[in-house]
Amino acid sequence: MVLKKPCIWAMQLLVMPLLMMASPAVLAQAPSKPDSFNEYLSQLKQEAIDLGIDKTSIEAAFPKIKRFKQSTPPKQDLNLPVSLETYLPTTVSDANVITARAFFKEHKDVLDTLGDKYGVQPRFILALWGIESHYGASLTSYPVLSVTASLAFEAKEPSPYKNEFFASLKIFAQRQVAFDDLRASRTGGMGQIQLTPSMYLSYSQDGSGDGNKDIWNNRLDAMASAAAFLKEAGWKSQETWGRQVRTPEEFDAGLASLSVKKTFSQWSSLGLTRFDGSALPARDDMQVSLIMPDGPAGRKYLIYDNYRSLLAWNNSDYFAISVVYLSERLKFPVIK
Repeated sequence: MVLKKPCIWAMQLLVMPLLMMASPAVLAQAPSKPDSFNEYLSQLKQEAIDLGIDKTSIEAAFPKIKRFKQSTPPKQDLNLPVSLETYLPTTVSDANVITARAFFKEHKDVLDTLGDKYGVQPRFILALWGIESHYGASLTSYPVLSVTASLAFEAKEPSPYKNEFFASLKIFAQRQVAFDDLRASRTGGMGQIQLTPSMYLSYSQDGSGDGNKDIWNNRLDAMASAAAFLKEAGWKSQETWGRQVRTPEEFDAGLASLSVKKTFSQWSSLGLTRFDGSALPARDDMQVSLIMPDGPAGRKYLIYDNYRSLLAWNNSDYFAISVVYLSERLKFPVIK
């Protein structure tokens, strides 16, 4: 199966199964959506009260929530040519790599500590941070309660953004972040690693030890939170993410699917090799999958369980490959 190639803005969305975890009954039992945004806010307010969210916090927050009209992603030119061959050099530019390697060297001790604590190799933590926000330098900042309420209003029901709105309200109610400091991108991703509000409630960490979980301004908190998510998603510290491979001319592209798992020996018997033409690893203790994000004519990869953990963060092959590609640029040449 040829995997669907996402459009550019969709790769920035953090729409994952985790978004649906918070109060699914609310989506199923919610009344029909009003025509006006103000009426919709009144409906959300009543649902928030029914959920047991602190009423004082509700009364403080709702007057500040406004319609956020930039929340709808812009239309894209569907004929715009996008492939990994053009996407990777732009997303993982030489400037990005230079910055990543400088940060890696500067924060090596901290990254090693995080790696030991969470069982995630430091280069992947740093790469994820770099792809999500260019190390905090490429942040957009809008009121997350306004953003998520607007996205929920604009979307068809049921919408995961409604759950993200209530998660945002819970963060505010817990006084973890003040209203004016609770900021997000126009798609609802928060802070230097673009956590959704529900992800923040589940995985945010106090990486600096100052008693706060400030993923907006504290890079240690941001990186620790990313590592905590990957650990929970099943990251294996003794494995890498996968490898680029070659397939024979006569090959069944239908085998390129996350649902198809085989050993290296089985893939080798089908004619797969490393990208340089040499044999695949001589081991059969792993079940790995083949993906072709750009179809049979594009790049091909055998991916391992750690790659699947990245897809749990953002279900886009383009996103995951950009993270692992940057991680490889951090690994070679060796940083001294």
